[in-house]
Amino acid sequence: MDKTILKEIVINQNKTKENINLVERDIYPQIESYTNNPFIIIISGIRRCGKSTLLNQIKEKHQGYYLNFDDERLINFKLEDFQTLYEIFLEIFGKKRTFYFDEIQNVQGWERFVRRLHDEKNKVYLTGSNASMLSKELGTHLTGRYLEISLYPFSFKEFLKLKEFKLEQKETYILENKIKLKKHLDEYLINGGLPEYLITQNKDYLRTLYESILYRDIMARYGLQNEKTLKELIYFVANTIAKEISFNSIKKMLQIGSSTTVKDYFNYFENSFLIFLVTKFDYSLKRQIYFNKKAYLIDTGFAVNLGFRTSKDIGRLLENLIFIELKRRNKDIYYYSENNECDFIIKKDTKISEAIQVCYELNEENRKREIEGLLQAMNKFKLKNGLILTNEQSEEITINNLKIKIMPVFRWLIE
Repeated sequence: MDKTILKEIVINQNKTKENINLVERDIYPQIESYTNNPFIIIISGIRRCGKSTLLNQIKEKHQGYYLNFDDERLINFKLEDFQTLYEIFLEIFGKKRTFYFDEIQNVQGWERFVRRLHDEKNKVYLTGSNASMLSKELGTHLTGRYLEISLYPFSFKEFLKLKEFKLEQKETYILENKIKLKKHLDEYLINGGLPEYLITQNKDYLRTLYESILYRDIMARYGLQNEKTLKELIYFVANTIAKEISFNSIKKMLQIGSSTTVKDYFNYFENSFLIFLVTKFDYSLKRQIYFNKKAYLIDTGFAVNLGFRTSKDIGRLLENLIFIELKRRNKDIYYYSENNECDFIIKKDTKISEAIQVCYELNEENRKREIEGLLQAMNKFKLKNGLILTNEQSEEITINNLKIKIMPVFRWLIE
């Protein structure tokens, strides 16, 4: 790559960024605690969830070299150009020991250069928006040398920071505060947590982002041509979030060659952090493979604002929101289903440790069903406590010495 052009890009990208300290992310203290350890720090997540801003926030405090490879001017950047880049860094900024590389997976063979930096006792921070490519390269050349952190769109707590709404946990029981919190949750549920969309409220931005993920992170990366089928599959998922789906029935409905191809498509979606699948729990891994899955989107803003949904099913949107929060908390998530269903069960090590039901409103129609679904899971996995998350109801009940806490989602989200 031409050295003069590369130098211009480096200078341009290292200009002072605006709004770097707009919202401090929940995981910032965790990353800050890794500053003095020897590991390479990997921050992975969907496009535009705030990885670059987070990287720049870290760089503001711990000065170093920075380059974002998700830049069309770097399309011809090759492995051998890293040495030229290093020389440019030294020429412009002098000697530093910290490197920040954004979307580095765009450069084939990047892990070799990063390993050299690490072996020379430099601190390296990386971001990437493709889980599969990162894990493959990290596993091959960087085993035992890195820590990986997942970044999601804004949590509800981060959303409240953006709104400059501060509240202590004990203050959520005051009626006036509860009403304000509920109003913020309603907005968060519909708009999601993608930072730039929350700031601009531009629906075209969401559509452009979705298309960028589809065309660049999925179709171009995996050499796929069938745009229509992929769009139909994403449309189907967005309209069936939190419902059981079958690869075989999707194959027939969308006339896809095989259920294996459908499975591959979902792998591509998960690798780009767009869609996640949840498996029905069973102690037999072989049976788990063949069970129906439940699918969730990375952000409720996609489901609501991109014209995917035929109706705004608020209950399933709420369940999607809870799922992403559980992912954000690094939970190992399954669903459980026998006569009734429990929305989420959480596995810790080898045991099921939590059972969670999500219901927008408990009423005469659904109360018995929702409680029985939770109780079935609690009895199955010998849990003494269960949780039902609702829009705004609070209650505690005991059935056969099993305790069920009914709790408003807004309170659970800010715990």
